[in-house]
Amino acid sequence: MGLVLCACSSLRYYVQAARGQGELIAHRRALDELVRDPATDPKLAARLQLARQARRFASRRLALPDNRSYIGYVELHRSYVVWNVFATPRYSVKAVPQCFPITGCVAYRGWFREADARADAARLQARGDDAWVGGVPAYSTLGWFADPILSSMLRWDDDELAGTIFHELAHQLIYVKGDTAFNESFATFVQAEGLREWRQSRGLPPQDDHVQKMDDGFTRLALDLRERLKALYASGVDEASMATGKRREIEAFRARYAQWRERNWPHDHRYDSWVAQPINNARLLPFGLYEQWTPAFAALFRQAERQWPAFYAGVRELARKPKALREKSLQALLGQ
Repeated sequence: MGLVLCACSSLRYYVQAARGQGELIAHRRALDELVRDPATDPKLAARLQLARQARRFASRRLALPDNRSYIGYVELHRSYVVWNVFATPRYSVKAVPQCFPITGCVAYRGWFREADARADAARLQARGDDAWVGGVPAYSTLGWFADPILSSMLRWDDDELAGTIFHELAHQLIYVKGDTAFNESFATFVQAEGLREWRQSRGLPPQDDHVQKMDDGFTRLALDLRERLKALYASGVDEASMATGKRREIEAFRARYAQWRERNWPHDHRYDSWVAQPINNARLLPFGLYEQWTPAFAALFRQAERQWPAFYAGVRELARKPKALREKSLQALLGQ
């Protein structure tokens, strides 16, 4: 009976995924058409024109795929394109893996309707897991479909919009099945370096690093909490003591955050809301996924004399290795 229920649940998931992707394809309009159309709002036309320029830069200067992705636009009429559900056991910081035919096993499952994501999270919590739902403004189909610019992406500033195009195209270029940290770190490096070159090409000064420094600092705080919880769960104490310790560690994290922000960023409250909301193991999962190996890819880029084709050749060589050897090579690059 359990197997049948699992199969039905999986079928429902793939049906909603196919329906959601199909709706994106059906509602896609060409950027060129929208930019030329006098009925298009001038502010929207200007943002789409910038996206079109960034898309061309990605292929011509960053050697990213020159295909039909990000040359169309879809108005979503909602804040996010999908909502990802992350889950862990109640006393573990390790993700409950979600495995798919194309992408392999990842730390989350995406739903096109928020209500479906919330229902999935509730199901996981009912069986005793920690779960968390996070909205996603953009994602890549890894080249299987012509991914469009989404209205959810236009909530960002110009740099984030261009950088996201670079990031998602990097996934289309190189993707290792089942290795989220490798894939996201690679795409994050391409995004950051590509954005630096994009700004330089337009005669703009380097980005203000205030936001990046604060983001990095907060990530370190979150990763520190995850390590403290990991040590607690491995300590062998009984479940009641583990539950008490979990609450104590989370409250101590909130206190450390307040001291850190007051000391370093007294006028910046961007993370206050995140910290005030309920925190569990699953909510900590995304931290570190996008940055774990970015310094290693930066070292590889320098080895390639900052030439994109040579850099991608080196990344592909890493991608072909078994995971253990790949991570050993990345560790060696980190040492540089």
